[in-house]
Order: sequence, then C-alpha cells, then structure tokens
Amino acid sequence: MEKIESFKINHLVLLPGIYVSRKDILKNDVLTTFDLRMTMPNREPVMNTAEVHAIEHLGATFLRNKLNNEVIYFGPMGCRTGFYLILLGDKKSEDIVDLVKEMFEFIENFDDEIPGRSARDCGNYQDMNLDMAKYYAKKYLKVLNSIQPENLNYPE
Repeated sequence: MEKIESFKINHLVLLPGIYVSRKDILKNDVLTTFDLRMTMPNREPVMNTAEVHAIEHLGATFLRNKLNNEVIYFGPMGCRTGFYLILLGDKKSEDIVDLVKEMFEFIENFDDEIPGRSARDCGNYQDMNLDMAKYYAKKYLKVLNSIQPENLNYPE
C-alpha cells in the first residue's frame, strides 16, 4: 500500500504551527484540512486525553458558533500532538491564523462549565481537564503570536 500524505511529513523536524495538510474536492467544493500542530512530535510529551478532550469540546463549540457552515470537522490527531481542522474553501495557512488565535484565546480564558460535559451529551464526559487545556492553549498562543514561515509550511 502507498503511504498516505500525512505519514510523508518529517515529524523529526516538524514545529508547532498551522499547516495545510491536504485539499480535497467534493463535488464543486474544495475542503482544506489544516494540521494545527501544538507540540513538537517525538521531542515533547504528547497531550493527555483529558486536555485533548477539553480542547476538542471548546474548540468545536467556538468554531461552530463562529463559522457554522464553513466548519466540516475539528478533532484531535491520534498521536495527540495537535488537531485537524477541515474548512470549506480553498485556503492557505495564513488565512486562518487569526481564527486559530481567537479560538485558543477563547480556550485559554474559558472559565465556565465545558460545553457538552455531561453524561447525556458526551460518551466520556468525566475525562476532561480544563486547567491543562488552558495550559496548552497558552503555550500554543506563544507560537501563534509570533508565527513564522517555518510554522506555516511543512518542512521539506
């Protein structure tokens, strides 16, 4: 079998940032998949499921309320080093820097009950850690607030 595109990225030199992972055509629409890489793969500890789960609930809530019909998907990478965001439209990494900053500022400053954190609304509602989600949001914002080309384009 051929290796999929995301496995062709050199994770040994990949930095935290915002990357275009792929673009797909669905009927007449372009779907852009972004790699929101929050930690350095294989060089930093991965995020635990509790903070990933909290970021997912908060990020999805923020994005759906902000963009609604443009958001196809927001969810964690299996490796727990970041998230995938799929948006409707032919976009570049630079196009969403402000949006991603705003989302992670929302997460960093969030101080209420996590949306969907109940047995009725979520299949694993007890596995969430808001304090650690806020820690990772603050850490990622340091990258986003001084974003460089090497944080927007996959390494060769």
